[in-house]
Amino acid sequence: KGLIQDMVEKLEKEADGDATKKTFCDKELAETAEKKADKTNEIEKLSTSIDKMSSHSAQLKEEIAALQNTLATLTGSQAAMDKIRAEEKEAFTTNKADMEQGLTGVKLALKILSEYYAKADKSHASADGAGTGIIGLLEVVESDFTKGLAEMTATE
Repeated sequence: KGLIQDMVEKLEKEADGDATKKTFCDKELAETAEKKADKTNEIEKLSTSIDKMSSHSAQLKEEIAALQNTLATLTGSQAAMDKIRAEEKEAFTTNKADMEQGLTGVKLALKILSEYYAKADKSHASADGAGTGIIGLLEVVESDFTKGLAEMTATE
């Protein structure tokens, strides 16, 4: 009877030990499953965040490409405008010199004609009306040249 009693006690201790081990294992498994679920959720959140950022990055790359194309177009347009401007500047420089020379010639002609028709000897009396007409015409030409030169200079 004592031997049976010892064996029963031994089996009860083993059963208690097994129950304690099972409780420990169940507890550890539950904690591990909870940690795994937390980590899985975290992975899903991070994956979603990565996908969003990748999508945003692709969108930004498309915008950069479009902006670079626009910039290239603008650079080409700027080069063309610079070329046109250089041609206009060259034309202005040439035309300005011609206009100034023409204006100087008209002023000289006006001076000479005015002096000629202002002489007292009047050897040209029959041409007085024509002289006045020519001088008037030259004064209009002088005014037009002066106005044209001022407009060219203002435009430049």
